[in-house]
Amino acid sequence: MVTLILVGVVLVGILCALAYTLATYALPFMLGLAAARLAYATGAGLIGSALAGLVVGAVAFGVLAFLFSTLRSPHLRFAVMIVFVAPAAIAGYALVLGIARQAVPSEIWRQIFCVMGGVTVGVSAWLRLAAPVDIGAPAHLEVRKDGHSPP
Repeated sequence: MVTLILVGVVLVGILCALAYTLATYALPFMLGLAAARLAYATGAGLIGSALAGLVVGAVAFGVLAFLFSTLRSPHLRFAVMIVFVAPAAIAGYALVLGIARQAVPSEIWRQIFCVMGGVTVGVSAWLRLAAPVDIGAPAHLEVRKDGHSPP
């Protein structure tokens, strides 16, 4: 009996981590889901629609991350950030609201927790978008300060 309770607690923790990750990537996830539904509706089957959804979600995140890292105008970077962060913050708010409805009886505290959850997920999405991608050159292509390649 105790083993089943522990397994249940671990599974709830895993589901919370998965929900947090999906909330952080809300926009790419929803675009991928829409592409998968469209592909399935047009006859691609389960495997084809899943592949289409994965590709569209990855490309959406890649395009947003590329735009955020290459745009130099602060206004355009802010616009890209808002496009990525706003759905994530809304999803975080809804995620905490779904849990808090069952556990928190006070409406004021429920809203406080929901806003904190939305802000946390929004900041997490912003940090994941702004994370620098280090694509280092291979060792045989590096150039030393004296202008020569390493042996």
